[in-house]
Amino acid sequence: MQHVLEPRRGRAWIESPYLQSLIVIPPPRPLSLPLDTLKTRLQSSNGFASSGGFSGIYRGVGSALVGSAPGAALFFITYDSVKRHLLSRTPSIARNAEGKAYKDNGGVDKKREALVHMLAATLGEVAACAVRVPTEVVKQRAQASQHPSSLSSLLYILDQRKAHGYVHVWRELYRGWSITIMREVPFTVIQFPLWEALKRWRINGTSRDQVSGLEGGVLGSVAGAVAAGITTPLDVLKTRMMLAKEKVSAVNMLSAILRESGPRAFFAGIGPRIGWISVGGAIFLGSYQWASNVLGGVEEP
Repeated sequence: MQHVLEPRRGRAWIESPYLQSLIVIPPPRPLSLPLDTLKTRLQSSNGFASSGGFSGIYRGVGSALVGSAPGAALFFITYDSVKRHLLSRTPSIARNAEGKAYKDNGGVDKKREALVHMLAATLGEVAACAVRVPTEVVKQRAQASQHPSSLSSLLYILDQRKAHGYVHVWRELYRGWSITIMREVPFTVIQFPLWEALKRWRINGTSRDQVSGLEGGVLGSVAGAVAAGITTPLDVLKTRMMLAKEKVSAVNMLSAILRESGPRAFFAGIGPRIGWISVGGAIFLGSYQWASNVLGGVEEP
């Protein structure tokens, strides 16, 4: 008989965040790309119609397909590893009213738990941006009709090495790195602690140990929608910087937007942004929750 404090045999590799991140196969970005394309065109300084309007709404799909899975894997490997490490507790033996032994993991301070979720999500986003930023640069230039496809957008950037060198190509691929981090960190600091809090609220209302994959997806959609709406101004700034013909600092771009379009421009595309991130959150977090449950031995209802 296995002791109550012994880990379940054969489960260590199954519960690994590395394997769980690889199971999240459905990439939400390509599935919701039309909404993302409309959002980008609404935010473009050239205007919605000049950037393509409602035509070619799947431009940039190649970049989205290539970058979605590696970015998701980098995020969840970092997020789950940091969260597990900082929230790990040594269990002790306790007994219930019937005298049966069970593992008592102790209570977790709610403030500390929220801070850990924020830190883990922040580090996860920084890691994911290694893939996300060049993917976004290539994708958004295709979406805004600067190039007919992701491939031509990428080749245009790579061809600049002949005149400007490899360092310039690197800078072009990672243009908007700082503002992307500035957007992703507050987005994630809102989304993931909110998602975890909603899951905890749902668990407290049931007799289960964990939410189902479907519930995780619905709650992820809500958390994503809230975070998307709040961080839309930063997303507008990022889009304008990535689409600019020449590299522009965030401060100069901010001033230019205020001078030319006014404060309302910072909420351009908020509807499509909330829509596509809600869909993405449902698929992304729902599939991850399902994988976590299945690989961790939690029965799906």
